This record gives sequence, C-alpha cells and structure tokens, in this order.
Amino acid sequence: MPASVLIADDDPNILRALSFLMQREGHVVRTATDGRQALDAVEEEKPDLLLLDLMMPRANGYDVCRTLRSSPGHEGIRIIMLTAKGRDADEQTGMALGADAYITKPFAISDVTECVARVLSRPATAARPPLRHGSGA
Repeated sequence: MPASVLIADDDPNILRALSFLMQREGHVVRTATDGRQALDAVEEEKPDLLLLDLMMPRANGYDVCRTLRSSPGHEGIRIIMLTAKGRDADEQTGMALGADAYITKPFAISDVTECVARVLSRPATAARPPLRHGSGA
C-alpha cells in the first residue's frame, strides 16, 4: 500500500523535485509551502510521513515538529527534516524535538529514497534512533 507523504518546503524547485521523486517511488504526495500550510494539511488528512524543511515562513520546521509531537493523535507521523542547516547543534535540536531522521541539503536522490524507505519501514510508534543522510554523512 502506498504511503501518504506531505512535503513542506518553500523552495518551489525542491518541492517539485521531491514530489516527482516520491510519486515515482509510488507514494501519494501532497505539498505545503510554509509551516502553517503544513500544519493545516496534517489536520485535513494525517500523512504517514512528513518531509519537512526547517527554514520556512509562517512557522519554521522546528515549530511544526514541536507542534505535531505535542499534539495528541499526531505522534505517529514520521518526520524527516530536510535542511541546509548542517551543524550538529541543528541536527540535535531537530532530533530532540522528535524528528525520525535529518537530511542535509544539498542531498543525493538516493539518500532521500533510502531514508524514506527506512523510516517508513519502522513502526510509527517505535523508538526513533537518529538517522542522518546528506552531504555531511
């Protein structure tokens, strides 16, 4: 059964590329261009996975992750943070807020597809050991 993937990123080129990639992998894709739209989209229909940019208008990725992890009924959403912020402190913040994985931009397509497959293969309520992919890995 295909997974429902919500992609939240304010860069239209990244949004298009990730949408194409996730659809090619067989997933059902929806998109959001800012943090508020991402939260609204989750309320409309809970996704299996959220690919979440950190630096977005109207609520950054940290705020979105914090909100979802503290909201009853949303704890099962798997979250992969995608960001140009590659410092260890940024990753530690994201993981502490409850992200399932952290991918730094620029990223390789294989890093994204491998990480998505790995995160989706874990039970939604499982403990979240950190996964890191991208240029710094």
